[in-house]
Amino acid sequence: MSSQSPETAASDVPTEPKSAAPLRFRVTGMTCAGCAAGLQRRLNADDRIHSAAVSISTNIATIDSTAAAATDIIAIIQQHGFTAAQISAQLTGEADALPPQQHVTAAQLWKRRAALGMGLWIPLELLHWYATATAWHAEVLPWMMFLGVSAIMVVAAPGFLSSALRAALRGTSNMDTLISLGALTAYLTSAVTLFLGLDWPLYFTEAAGLLAIVSTGHWLEARAGQSAGSASAELLKLQPQLCEVQQPDGSFTFLPANSVEAGQLLRIRPGTRIPADGIVVSGSSDVDESLITGESDLQTRQIDDALIAGSMNTTGQLILRATSPGNRTTVHELADLVEQAQSSPAPIQRLADQVSAVFVPAVLLIAMLTCAAWALLGDLRTGIISAVTVLIISCPCALGLATPMAVSVGIGAASRRGMLIRSAAALEAIGRAQRIIFDKTGTLTQGRPAIDEFDTESGFTAASVLQLAAAVEQYSEHPVARAVVAAAEDRNLTLIEATDFSAQPGFGVQGTAAGHRIRIFRDPERGAAIQIDGQRAASFSFSDQLRPDATETVQELQRLQLTVELLSGDRHESAMHTAQLLGIPQQHVFAEMTPHQKLLHLQNSEDMTIMVGDGLNDTAALAESQLGITMTSATDAARAASAVVLTGDRLSAVPELVHLARRTLLVIQQNLFLAFFYNITAIPLAACGLLGDHGPLWAAAAMGLSDLTVVGNALRLRRQLARSNG
Repeated sequence: MSSQSPETAASDVPTEPKSAAPLRFRVTGMTCAGCAAGLQRRLNADDRIHSAAVSISTNIATIDSTAAAATDIIAIIQQHGFTAAQISAQLTGEADALPPQQHVTAAQLWKRRAALGMGLWIPLELLHWYATATAWHAEVLPWMMFLGVSAIMVVAAPGFLSSALRAALRGTSNMDTLISLGALTAYLTSAVTLFLGLDWPLYFTEAAGLLAIVSTGHWLEARAGQSAGSASAELLKLQPQLCEVQQPDGSFTFLPANSVEAGQLLRIRPGTRIPADGIVVSGSSDVDESLITGESDLQTRQIDDALIAGSMNTTGQLILRATSPGNRTTVHELADLVEQAQSSPAPIQRLADQVSAVFVPAVLLIAMLTCAAWALLGDLRTGIISAVTVLIISCPCALGLATPMAVSVGIGAASRRGMLIRSAAALEAIGRAQRIIFDKTGTLTQGRPAIDEFDTESGFTAASVLQLAAAVEQYSEHPVARAVVAAAEDRNLTLIEATDFSAQPGFGVQGTAAGHRIRIFRDPERGAAIQIDGQRAASFSFSDQLRPDATETVQELQRLQLTVELLSGDRHESAMHTAQLLGIPQQHVFAEMTPHQKLLHLQNSEDMTIMVGDGLNDTAALAESQLGITMTSATDAARAASAVVLTGDRLSAVPELVHLARRTLLVIQQNLFLAFFYNITAIPLAACGLLGDHGPLWAAAAMGLSDLTVVGNALRLRRQLARSNG
């Protein structure tokens, strides 16, 4: 029987020391996945930084460092050619959330470049084809091409050239380096050919097509990022901008919801959203909490019931006493967790990061070798064309987008279903899980056990023993403790105060009441026993009901090929009975486990393991497992130790989460395969000159197509998850 009270010592729970919370910065100026990868490498190279993750989908840099101050990190980011501002520890309003301005601004910028680029390139390309086919003004056409493409270079090229130049000044390169070199080489080679009157093909339209097509690709990427990373902004929109706050004279006035203070009374009319977390002090109504908890049924809320900010009041008027400030509600907490998770890197992304770190220099080397090889063969013209094609076709934007786009979509979809995933690593771990372990009481069961039998020893009466036991158990959070208190209240026994309360999770509680030393502990034969002043006074048994969706949840997880185990501190007979009802094999049931034994069980697991629990005695096991899952009804310690928090009271959300994570992981793997396969096959074709004289143009189209394939695959995942949720 675990416990938690103000008097419980922190040492009762085995925990690891926590480091300072990571710092987060909103970075502006990144134009593609290569920018994010390059900045991340630069930050990780600093000795003062333990780890750094930069997300192109959210434009957020997450820094774990105890030696570097925020100003130092901002200086590093600025040295890399970007600007940055520190993000507060928690989002305080919709304006703080991504994607609003950053992705919108990027999308508008690239849209303008793409529109101008395409608007000039397509007419020039059509004119070139027509003139070539009809021999129309052959002498004037090259100069028309030169003037038109020069305008495109002025309009569309600066975005790439400035990024490439900043990288060059730092002695590095990025994906824009390849684009800039490809476009400039094609343009300058053609200009020299035109002015010197050489008998070489002109590649003005190829240079223009490259800039126009890639700009269009970046525009679509920014729009996709705006869509994929919008979950936190959507959550913050759930909180209304204004709410009715009671004034000292008793009247209600509309005030900004973010200005609400704890303790103020708010009036919630039917058909409006709840602006702050709080307790109902007047009225009764049915409340729709589905967008917060994932629970579709309306919940009846009346006096003394808790209300969650962002929920929809449907039928009656309520008066709410706020329990938290309007800028620190559940909605803000959820949005903050989602944004942090979307900005974190997934372990599977390490391969892409490692490849990207050496890819651009390798491509530059291949392009130079290609040109040199063709020159040695006596065909410098083909060498230049092939080198330009290599530079263009090998741009690894798709590789950099493969993981973060899918992660943003997966975590965003999970948040809309009431599943808060703390990191991309947790999402990947869920998708790879092979085994799932459930705590019993309060997780698979409803956590409201009732006493079946209460037997006293000679010299004790049931009423006196129960009253003393309830005096101590009232300070415990364990479901059995609540059953003892409920039994005392059913007999109309007065709850008396207890002192010297202490708890040992998994073993029992003790304290002093009415001058007696009381101890309640686990009894392997009956369930629990009570000692008064060192003498056994009573024993009792209790039972609990399964959650309504427990059986369906276990069966669905087994259909997903996960090994389901039951790990409980309860008696062997009780655990076996529960497992039998759920269809969990006998060999997968582990009963009468102490918190330390649960921890050892997780440590000895060789498979990727999920632990689902809710109590203080599950905290160590939740922290030890590769992936701990709990619900918002769990203890604070259990939630803090878990990688995933389910905001609704739905156990069925667990298999939904596994299914979602597996789909997301599959899309990541597909994206990485497509990105690697594209570059592995395209570079040899370009280097060998197999794409012909128009290789640079085909390369630009192919590169843009590869980016769109990866982005489109991520958005396909979003549509699939949206349909399955509907």
